[in-house]
Amino acid sequence: MTAKEADGGNLSNNLKMMENDPFEAIFALNLGDFLTEHLISEELLSKINTSFHDKVTGLKNQLKELISIYSLDKTLTLLGFDSEDDFVIYNSIAKTITQMLGVNACHIYLSSNNVKSSLNESHWDLVLVGSSTDKLENNKFKTIGYSLKEDVTIPIESFLTGQTFYFKEVKNSKNWKPKEILGENATETLLTVPMANNFDCIGVMCLEHDSVKDISPEHVQLIEITAKLFVTSMKLQQLVDEAQSLIEDKNATPAELTHLRTELTASIGDLGDEQQIFVETLAAAVDAKSEYTEEHSRKVANLAREIAEYLHLNEKTVDLIYYAGLLQNIGKITLPEDIFIKKGKLTKADWNKLQKHPNVGVSLLMKINFLSEVVPYIHYHRERWNGQGEPEGLAGISIPLGSRIIAVADAHQALCSERPYRESLSKEEALSIMKQEAGTKWDPIIVDALLVIKS
Repeated sequence: MTAKEADGGNLSNNLKMMENDPFEAIFALNLGDFLTEHLISEELLSKINTSFHDKVTGLKNQLKELISIYSLDKTLTLLGFDSEDDFVIYNSIAKTITQMLGVNACHIYLSSNNVKSSLNESHWDLVLVGSSTDKLENNKFKTIGYSLKEDVTIPIESFLTGQTFYFKEVKNSKNWKPKEILGENATETLLTVPMANNFDCIGVMCLEHDSVKDISPEHVQLIEITAKLFVTSMKLQQLVDEAQSLIEDKNATPAELTHLRTELTASIGDLGDEQQIFVETLAAAVDAKSEYTEEHSRKVANLAREIAEYLHLNEKTVDLIYYAGLLQNIGKITLPEDIFIKKGKLTKADWNKLQKHPNVGVSLLMKINFLSEVVPYIHYHRERWNGQGEPEGLAGISIPLGSRIIAVADAHQALCSERPYRESLSKEEALSIMKQEAGTKWDPIIVDALLVIKS
């Protein structure tokens, strides 16, 4: 091959590169502005320009699609702190956490980087943005926080080290400096959980109880994954805001758009993974309330998913049914443990609490917004095929399909599980009862699916 032929080949390759990415091509030719002004024809420049704009348009459309996949109603509403209304959101989350763990108080602090300066009048490094206590008005939150330079206390240490700390007798710790305005002088048990992931820490959650309290590992893990969701949700929202700005930017380059597309895709994936862990951890925390329902939620969820797959439902619906199966007893997490370990006959008051638990669960789920799509499945899973169920007496196909599937999975699992007041039934006995009740309590098509799966 002659030098001329080699040069011609390089030029041909570079011209192809120009059509795909004009900036890379020009740098590869290493001839600068002179080449672009004098040696490239107007026709080729037009092609380069068209290719460049097509690539930018394509990348912007991809960003738009990614933004549409991510929506605020599928994530915890934790988007920084820039208005008085955000106090309501964080207070609601704090109160839900106190309900789930049965503690006296929960306080949420964000780093000052995530709080508008107008809402941090005292310029704290960690600012109180949410509390389960009803003693504080919105304007009082602004005066409560921690300074990294001046305060050496357990929440600060948790924030700086990214570690969870659990004290059963926190009054004995020299690093505990209670805030009287929050009623912390009476605190005996303290759990501090950093709102952190592998790259960043944006705040800390403090859970407090006025007596010595055992907090189960399942509940600690639940708070840790909840705290992690704060970080991922806020990071994702920041990326969405950046993407929206770049979409509107007429001078955005392919490199900028590609980089942001990669970050946004990864962040959405991280949030999806964390949401699944959150749901599974929440279900484990519910099951941990009772010695005889351990793994009950997971078994119901797995069976519900098998039935949904057997019925050839689409992937998203199968996932929602699985989540709903995991969480169909979520309301129990706010009820006293003694109901679940009680031997013998339950009192009328006990039964009333149990009968109402789906409504408690709906209330909790509505505060965890990314699970809102599973709420109807849970809310109606106590309805019966003949219309004799609760809460609204729906009948037949008026009951959401997901609810009907969960109802069958839950009933079958209950029959096959030992209870304090009876022994577990054999597989044959359980299936026989389900078959007898098909068409009255349960959707016969779903029972038929169950029989095939379990036969």
